[in-house]
Amino acid sequence: MLGPGWAGDVREPYASVIAAINASGLPVVAVDIPSGLCADTGRILGCAVRADLTVTFIGLKLGLFTGDAANVVGERVFNDLHADPRLLEGAPITARRLTAGNLPRLAARRGASHKGQFGHVLLIGGDRGLGGAILLSAQSALRSGAGMVSLATRPEHVPAALARIPEAMALGAASANQLMDLLQKVSVLVVGPGLGQGAWGRSLLSAAANAPLPQVWDADALNLLAEGRVSLPKGCVITPHPGEAARLLGLSTAQVQADRPAAAHALSKKYTAVVVLKGAGSLIACPDGRLAVCHQGHPAMAAAGLGDVLAGLVGALLAQGMDAFDATCLAVWLHANAGERQGKFGRGLAASDLIPAIRQLLEEQAPCLK
Repeated sequence: MLGPGWAGDVREPYASVIAAINASGLPVVAVDIPSGLCADTGRILGCAVRADLTVTFIGLKLGLFTGDAANVVGERVFNDLHADPRLLEGAPITARRLTAGNLPRLAARRGASHKGQFGHVLLIGGDRGLGGAILLSAQSALRSGAGMVSLATRPEHVPAALARIPEAMALGAASANQLMDLLQKVSVLVVGPGLGQGAWGRSLLSAAANAPLPQVWDADALNLLAEGRVSLPKGCVITPHPGEAARLLGLSTAQVQADRPAAAHALSKKYTAVVVLKGAGSLIACPDGRLAVCHQGHPAMAAAGLGDVLAGLVGALLAQGMDAFDATCLAVWLHANAGERQGKFGRGLAASDLIPAIRQLLEEQAPCLK
């Protein structure tokens, strides 16, 4: 009924027809796009047909892969209708859909490799009551191939860190002054998991912001950034969920979700950073205008701690020499597909369940030794 060009809210008589289709109990096939779904943003325009199968033609539409799309698209099938390739020449490509065949590749390691060649990631966070977040990030960085991993956290969390991750070097930091020597020795920072927004977290974040290093900011680092308490160094990666993105842009969460591609681009431009706008159909935006979409994942991933795992994974890939956009694209794809694999076991997915699955997927995509 309503094709890819429809942009306004669905009106009568279409709204009643859509309601009848959804109430029919019959299998539903959508042609090109489910009526009521915005082809550009993935937003439901008031109401939309809930399809079991969507057959789309000529070119893939970004709105089929992000936002509300997962609730209404069903299985996706693409048919190019044998269109003359010349018809598509010059057509704008709004985003790259991440697949196993087009992922950035982590280079294989030489036989005589040593740990110093694969970076030293320092993870900063874990205020009182939030110590688990930084441990998840550190474990993720370690298992994703970083040569060395350190974490700076509250002194009382050090015993738990050493018990859970003896391979990591744990610093009990009561103040930012204790970070200064370590900041001279590491190659990548991951800041924010469990950081909190109190004086302790603010002081550590300020120290990190002044370090001339590649950085990944997540969680409370983003909340403090939104408050204007600190400036983000250029060339960083930030990983907001829609609520954090809304605070960073001075919008409501609903406004961010109404046009996720625009929000991702706006964040990337505002902060001169690579941005992961998390959520169903995560988007990765680069300041140079590139946009990638990852539609994989599983509803079982709606659980605490998964963002901490992603932040550590991005940090590990940066430490191994990938540039920010490529590292982030690969990390998001690995994270989503690990969640998809583990999600097949159903509810109760824990963030730490993803870590061994990520390691396995990374080896499948980019073998350590050829």
